[in-house]
Amino acid sequence: MTSLWRDGRAPIPSDVLTSERCDDVVVGAGITGLTTSLLLARAGRDVVVLEARDLGSVATGNTTAKVSLLQGTKYSTLLRRHPVDVASAYLEANRAGQDWVLEYCQAQGIAVQRRDAVTYAPDTDRGRRAALREHEAATAVGLATRWSDDLPVPFPHAGGVVLADQAQLDPMELLHGLVADLRAADGRVVTGARVQHVSVIGRPTVRWDGGRMSSDTIVLATGAPTVDRALHFARLEPQRSYALAFDHPDPPDLMLLSAHGSSRSVRDAPGDGAARRLLVGGEGHTVGRARHEQGHLDRLREWTAEHFPQAVETHHWSAQDYTSPDALPRVGLLPLGRCRVHVATGFAKWGMTNGAAAALAVSGQILGDPVPWAQRLHRGRGRLPAAVGMARINAGVAAAGSLELGRAALKPLPKHVPEGEGAVGREGLLPVDHRRAHVHRHGDLQPPRWGARVERCRPQLRLPPPRVALRADRGGPRGTRHPSPRPARRRPFLKHP
Repeated sequence: MTSLWRDGRAPIPSDVLTSERCDDVVVGAGITGLTTSLLLARAGRDVVVLEARDLGSVATGNTTAKVSLLQGTKYSTLLRRHPVDVASAYLEANRAGQDWVLEYCQAQGIAVQRRDAVTYAPDTDRGRRAALREHEAATAVGLATRWSDDLPVPFPHAGGVVLADQAQLDPMELLHGLVADLRAADGRVVTGARVQHVSVIGRPTVRWDGGRMSSDTIVLATGAPTVDRALHFARLEPQRSYALAFDHPDPPDLMLLSAHGSSRSVRDAPGDGAARRLLVGGEGHTVGRARHEQGHLDRLREWTAEHFPQAVETHHWSAQDYTSPDALPRVGLLPLGRCRVHVATGFAKWGMTNGAAAALAVSGQILGDPVPWAQRLHRGRGRLPAAVGMARINAGVAAAGSLELGRAALKPLPKHVPEGEGAVGREGLLPVDHRRAHVHRHGDLQPPRWGARVERCRPQLRLPPPRVALRADRGGPRGTRHPSPRPARRRPFLKHP
């Protein structure tokens, strides 16, 4: 299955490495990796990009390429889990990423189509309530959305949230432009280099099948990080979705996404000459939890044939992206990476804006110019970057003269945590026994609300006293009994009084 964007595109030639040292190694040649590399190269750093396959072969080359701030039901989801200021920081980050992408496309002459983004309600009560909640949430975080009861679409609906003046593009044109500019700034892109090992002992080093490269910093800009030291494979949920492209004489001039039920994503795209194309996507599911992937494509075909009878299929493909439990992207320093390894993942299918925002955050952190909304997102998650946490630990150790007092200088132990039960982690003082205390989302140690219930429900196992077989001792008085050295047979536990 080849996407509409990658069909007919010749692979880019790979650069040849003449040394084993550089300033920055970026793993992954998608929008996140290439944007990060370009920002670093423009700052005068020596950058090498490593890609396991070819340009845009994973998420970016298979996306629907909507550069939109209205992202389905994203803001209502965030407000169910986070305060308003965290959701506002997410919006600010995506606006920065969107502005960078559109300004870059304008400067490089990359075609962009301006469209209104719509989160529409399926023709059900639950769908309408979900879309109305998204409208209220988007307004609460500062997004200028409006509600429309009648949308110019051929399928039934119950209104939708509309955000004007958003954008869509061809993602492969964007990636090719980024590669050309990166090479013009003396950056290098190596394809067919699948990273197998990352070491932070001494100078950070990346190894792949056929070479190695040491650098000052490493950026993991793959769908999921290639190292497991942060347990991202357990924290992220892989999501698979499907898309089809059709020749159609008059597709809607909107970027649409359903708010409830089986997801349906609709947009148009330029075709050959004056022709136009219709893109239909959706049917998302967790990877590995589908009886048959072909059935998802068939349902999209049936839906398109019902509502767009003039559509003629030309392409079909699938895409995979990752979501985090708290619905926020995971961008920052990797744990146990000695403040040299950065990671960017968890974009939840909105990488065109989140990927560029992650590139701005990571490059700013490397260059010593952090962006303010990145810190607000970290505070919203209740964690500190590793460099900040370790700096506070080291400052406490230097001032107090011992590691134990340095831990106390970082954060005093609350009364419900026994003395000596705390342990220093990458985010500060963490309790060892998570049943008694856990890190609250605002950074304070609080007893879990479920802790008392767990202790009450914990089964109190009481083993029966051991039975001792008795026998008559021939050497003693008649009838006296003494313990036998042989093991005795126990009665069943449930029959014990």
